[in-house]
Amino acid sequence: MNKPVLLVVDDDPQVLAAVRRDLRSKYRESYTIVSAASGAEALDAARELKTRGDALAMVISDQRMPGMLGGELLAKSREVYPLARRVLLTAYSDIEAAVKAINDAHVDYYLSKPWNPDKDLFPVIDDLLDAWLAESPPAEKGLRLVGHQWATRSHAIKDFLSSNLVPYRWLDVERDAEAKTLMDAAGVSAEQLPALFFEEGDVLRDPEPRGVAERLKLPLSAAFDVYDLIVVGSGPAGLAAAVYGASEGLRTLMLDRFAPGGQAGSSSKIENYLGFPQGVSGSELTRRALAQAQRLGAEFLAPLEVTGLSVDGGYKHLALGDGRELITRTMLVATGMIYREHPAAGCAELTGAGVYYGAATTEAPAFADRRVIVVGGGNSAGQGAMYLARYAKDVQIVIRREDLKATMSQYLIDQIGKTPNIRVRPRTEIASVEGNGHVERVTLRSLADSSCRTEDADAVFVFIGTRPRTEWLPATVLRDAKGFVLTGRDVMAAEAYAKTWKEQREPLPLETSVPGVFAAGDVRSGSMNRVASAVGEGSMVVRLAHEYLALT
Repeated sequence: MNKPVLLVVDDDPQVLAAVRRDLRSKYRESYTIVSAASGAEALDAARELKTRGDALAMVISDQRMPGMLGGELLAKSREVYPLARRVLLTAYSDIEAAVKAINDAHVDYYLSKPWNPDKDLFPVIDDLLDAWLAESPPAEKGLRLVGHQWATRSHAIKDFLSSNLVPYRWLDVERDAEAKTLMDAAGVSAEQLPALFFEEGDVLRDPEPRGVAERLKLPLSAAFDVYDLIVVGSGPAGLAAAVYGASEGLRTLMLDRFAPGGQAGSSSKIENYLGFPQGVSGSELTRRALAQAQRLGAEFLAPLEVTGLSVDGGYKHLALGDGRELITRTMLVATGMIYREHPAAGCAELTGAGVYYGAATTEAPAFADRRVIVVGGGNSAGQGAMYLARYAKDVQIVIRREDLKATMSQYLIDQIGKTPNIRVRPRTEIASVEGNGHVERVTLRSLADSSCRTEDADAVFVFIGTRPRTEWLPATVLRDAKGFVLTGRDVMAAEAYAKTWKEQREPLPLETSVPGVFAAGDVRSGSMNRVASAVGEGSMVVRLAHEYLALT
């Protein structure tokens, strides 16, 4: 295949030549630089690249061009190359146009002219290209996963690879001719699917996530016998604690039973997180934070499940699912929440075969031109619906409330209202899900008059019924009636406080009823369930851990 393309667009020949020269000086070894003098010419070039099967990594366009403004061009380019990164070049006076392009064309970044290439241009392009490479399918010889679209096991491996930021190409055995070719060459039977085909030629047949992690050489063993801080869970709170713990000199280890990012990691786009005016995907935020934590010295192990906790002489002993044990002086519980199984008839039987919990970013491409239903009215549901709307022809959001105002951020409500293929179904719930081996029909019940209506649907994405992941904690870690971990003053107010807390001091903020064990993020009772607040709590734990260590 040819090298991926960077497409530069400007009607001013001198500016176009300058940008092309700057890009070639840095990126010509890995990318082909293509230029166009107008929006129409750029769209023709993009369509020609698509016809040839070439990859378009980025479109960089000036805003003020005759015939077609840059924002309009970048919006139209999404229809040809939805994954390509988009950069708008503006004058200082065009900030309003840049903001409009972010909202309407989903521009990834805007740059004001003139700029210093080394200081202003290259760092931006580097970041965006890293994100594009992480999200784009690998080349023909990369990691390939062959399986059945409607098989629970296939979905599990897809979700594991996507969540762990491993690039791969999905091949449906019933739709992709290449899948059968690979199976025949390697002697893989249908009963052995899903199967992972590696570039080196070896194959994993019907693997477990742990086996995939071992083959990919993901680290699964700790480097030290004792740590200053072990973080259990790698959502925003856990990632923040790992970054700050490592940066402030604590020997820090972060664990996760599945993959980095938590629920936030599967969000298609977070648009209200400070410092990202164009929004950031959960996977991209996770990739950046994990790289930052590891660069500063934190370790990360996954998939590795913590099954128990005990305390001996102030040291915390963490029992692992594989029989090993880890020891730490302080620890953070940041295991977040998990979606409950939807009670509607048929959901349990069709989970992974059209019924998915979260996973919109993993499965969305498989539902191009199909009808899907999103259950839930929170931000995760809204982000999932917006991402699904890029592929599905019809997306319905089913909620029990009258509207989305009480549960969803206004920016998402506004976006949903402007998206023609998304429809909100208020005062409605799913009564049952049916299909022959996969979802084909959904029966919806009106909460207004209890009437039921059966409609065709190809998938149901569930974003409701979360519960805290705290079942592995001992009874000495006090929780509220719903299972969320009590911390700080809430511990003191608990009925069992006097029986569990034996220290001469009060619990520190975010400290649980076990000294030196902290909790942050969604798993904590009273948390705000927002990425920014989770990051703040995770960062704050590191200072509190230092305070605790100074007391012992």
